[in-house]
Amino acid sequence: MRILAALSGGVDSAVAAARAVDAGHDVVGVHMALSRSRAEHRNGSRGCCSIEDANDARRAADKLGIPYYVWDLSDEFHDTVVSDFLSEYEAGRTPNPCVRCNEHIKFDTLLERGIALGFDAVCTGHYARIELREDGGRELHRGADPAKDQSYVLAVMGPERLARAMFPLGTATSKAEVRAEAVARGLGVSNKPDSYDICFVADGDTGGFLRRALGERPGEIVDETGEVVGEHTGAYAFTVGQRKGLRLPRPAADGAPRYVTGIDTARNVVTVGPEQLLSVSELVGEDVVWLAPDVASDRPTDCTVQVRAHGEPVAARVERRGERVVAALETPMRGVAAGQSLVVYQGTRVIGQATLTREPRP
Repeated sequence: MRILAALSGGVDSAVAAARAVDAGHDVVGVHMALSRSRAEHRNGSRGCCSIEDANDARRAADKLGIPYYVWDLSDEFHDTVVSDFLSEYEAGRTPNPCVRCNEHIKFDTLLERGIALGFDAVCTGHYARIELREDGGRELHRGADPAKDQSYVLAVMGPERLARAMFPLGTATSKAEVRAEAVARGLGVSNKPDSYDICFVADGDTGGFLRRALGERPGEIVDETGEVVGEHTGAYAFTVGQRKGLRLPRPAADGAPRYVTGIDTARNVVTVGPEQLLSVSELVGEDVVWLAPDVASDRPTDCTVQVRAHGEPVAARVERRGERVVAALETPMRGVAAGQSLVVYQGTRVIGQATLTREPRP
């Protein structure tokens, strides 16, 4: 097959491309330039799309003996991922930009361009597995290494994109295995640190990034009774479950810590309360992506659900109700926020994905 290998400049994508070459595919490497400020340099493991990243990707392609191109997708990235990130926070929700990047950039824009150029599939360095059913259908499963599993951020891709995806690192048992393979292949990125946090917030200061983009909007912090207990500079900068950074002038009457329990950006009010108000027993999601046509979705099904990329899976009864997914949790979850991605699993298999619509009632 003709494979378009996404080369980020890191060790994972380089080894994934190498495995695709070893499998006999006709591989072409492409580096997605997503930042509008590519003259900046990386700060350790923060940031992305820097000069170093592009050069590292080129060197990896040269070592593998495959053609290499740089595609400028910075406008698409800003108009979809960054703009969505800002608008979601401005609406009082908590988005996951990695989910949106995989949906709109890696498995939409990149794949669309690749197909137009005659490629059969896109290869990335994600830690997830694709398994074939007897009927030929494709299933998305967790990666073999639970610590590196990235199936959560891939669940939004849908069955059409899944049919044209390739994840050669899905069977890797550890990151150490991948780094050792990079050394054996002579890939210079073998010791490059993993990137983390939000790639377009290079300094790691998400609050500062939001303030610069959205401006300061002073407002009130109230407790569960409605009493004003503090002030803030923008309700958009908070997320449900947050404890740090509240800067309340006095403690609660019982001395217990207080957490963000609600965000109303229309009124510019942040509500705080005791920890027990964060627990919910039901999750509701919309914008459903169902990856399992062989699994009935219109009646309750025993599954596990996850609301964070490396969160703990929780047993639940899941069903579709019209355009929504409802998950009745066996054990209550804490600090669930609207905008988070709800991913549904059966064992290691991803069944579906939805976006949480609101902070559920305790």
